[in-house]
Amino acid sequence: MKYAILRIKGKQYRVSDKDEIVVDRLEGNPEAEVLLLVEDGKVKIGKPKVSGVKVDLKVINKDEKGEKIKILKYKAKSRYRRRIGFRSVNTRILVNKILS
Repeated sequence: MKYAILRIKGKQYRVSDKDEIVVDRLEGNPEAEVLLLVEDGKVKIGKPKVSGVKVDLKVINKDEKGEKIKILKYKAKSRYRRRIGFRSVNTRILVNKILS
């Protein structure tokens, strides 16, 4: 089995060929650094990234809304209550192939 650990916008993701991942909103083309590669039981660790390894990424959905987060503020004995909702905007990416 072949998989890699990628860093995209400061967060790390474990991916294989034909995987779909959801990352924070990206501007332009996705770029990823390969931090670790496991291929047939052999491990390549980067310092900080593995040289000679690239990942073919394709954007499936540019602006996808995430799950809604409800934020509640409350202060006792003062009739103060606030309710706010927040939905993050994400990008869905397909990992076509890990090229080593």
